[in-house]
Amino acid sequence: MELEEQVMGIIINAGQSRSLCYEALRSAKEGNFADADEKMTEAQHYAREAHLVQTRLIEADEGEGKTKMTLVMVHAQDHLMTSILAKELVTELIDLYRTRH
Repeated sequence: MELEEQVMGIIINAGQSRSLCYEALRSAKEGNFADADEKMTEAQHYAREAHLVQTRLIEADEGEGKTKMTLVMVHAQDHLMTSILAKELVTELIDLYRTRH
């Protein structure tokens, strides 16, 4: 698989994970915790996929700068980090909604 395809895999999977987190939050706001939990589980799947691609890229680089750094790669890292942050924050917010219902 070409480097650009791998990087797009991070962007697509991280973006899907983040979107599902926010869908889960909307469900929790409505008191539909079963749906929220399902969406968070699905979000975790996509997060794992994105992280797996990142791990492969890191392993291939071997800490030696073998992998050419591009703007799209930085963009992919941004997507991954914001999806991780979204998951952590949304998990906490869902827990708050759950205790209030």
